Amino acid sequence: MNFRYGNIETEYLKSKDPRLAEVIEKAVANEFDLDAVSQMPDEDAIKALSSLKGIGVWTAEMILLFCLQRPNIFSYGDLAILRGIRMVYHHRKIDQKLFEKYRRRFSPYCSVASLYFWAVAGGAVPGMKDYAPKKKKG
Repeated sequence: MNFRYGNIETEYLKSKDPRLAEVIEKAVANEFDLDAVSQMPDEDAIKALSSLKGIGVWTAEMILLFCLQRPNIFSYGDLAILRGIRMVYHHRKIDQKLFEKYRRRFSPYCSVASLYFWAVAGGAVPGMKDYAPKKKKG
């Protein structure tokens, strides 16, 4: 199937990222309702988006955070968020249970916390270090 979506030809999209073209084709063919996703609670929207080929939980969460501007997204699958938490709170490891503790602490503003942890993990605060155990060489 080849069609235009706005000014974008799907054949061009397929050459760049076949998964993106597939999502657009499904949306245009009314096989996937993007408007419905925007009205769903976060967990349901993540399930719906990650049901699409090539979109996992992390990608779905990032779509909710950046495209739909959801205020309470906090991704356990995001390595930079985990690193930021380790750096700020001096943890060696963040398991799911500890992560959920922080999710509860920052809710309903987890998206804001995500932005701050990304900044910390990226070096925005001089002198902070990652407390993860060093990997052994060899």
